Amino acid sequence: MELTSVQLKKIKKSDLRFLFDLLEERDPIVNISHIKMPTYDEHVKFVMSKPYSKWYVAYYDGKKCGSVYLTKQNEIGIHIRKGFPTKQICNNCYEILLKLNPRKRYLANCNPKNTSLINFFKKKGFKLIQYTYELRPDSG
Repeated sequence: MELTSVQLKKIKKSDLRFLFDLLEERDPIVNISHIKMPTYDEHVKFVMSKPYSKWYVAYYDGKKCGSVYLTKQNEIGIHIRKGFPTKQICNNCYEILLKLNPRKRYLANCNPKNTSLINFFKKKGFKLIQYTYELRPDSG
């Protein structure tokens, strides 16, 4: 797949519904950022708070196909909609993201059960540096 068939465009207000639908279709096994699905209003508030240093909508052959972001800590996030050639698009998104946003160091946080994402980043040369544990005393 040529890089030209994949494009990254900075998110706009008109992308809010697409980003919410993308989040809604995400398999719970890949989530590390939230326990339960936010409401649309919560989602809008989150997006409008500009939580990432860079956030893009990915396009494949002119169609919105996913989301790519780089956090303020240089953590990469990529999510592609079902029905698209995920591996190829992820590869292209990754290459474009790095080209647009050169850094000395990148990180990737992955749910330990998301083996396909873990393998993707390992193939890119990422090394495991930590395991993170969480305690939520009030969650029962």
